[in-house]
Amino acid sequence: MVTGEYQHALDNKGRIFIPAKLRDELGTAAYVTLSMDRCLSVYSEESWNGLVEKVNALPFVRQRKMRPLFAHAVRCELDAQGRILLPQSLRDWAGLVKNATVVGCNNHAEIWDSESWQSVLAEEMSPENIGAVLEELEF
Repeated sequence: MVTGEYQHALDNKGRIFIPAKLRDELGTAAYVTLSMDRCLSVYSEESWNGLVEKVNALPFVRQRKMRPLFAHAVRCELDAQGRILLPQSLRDWAGLVKNATVVGCNNHAEIWDSESWQSVLAEEMSPENIGAVLEELEF
């Protein structure tokens, strides 16, 4: 399970440090792609393969809707310092320039522009939203 929230800066080459805890959960290589929010999704090889299996089980017409997810996906290997290189096109799409927040999100991580993440977090951290989430989970 991928959990936690970590603040990091992209270097001038577009690399971001992946915290040791997340590296343990994601492995030595990860798949990075678009998200339904304006951030990037980062999957371990195991989680990515699970996603691919789900897509392969869909009828072809529904699989075609997944094109952007796969067209923009890249396999990123961690370097010796625990960083991955994010392609410019993905950085542009997610608005990543300097400060980024890496967020655990169950079976994957997300990489957000830190300012954008703070806006989302302010909305999602309301007592009403937390209550609705717990109710949905039947707690």
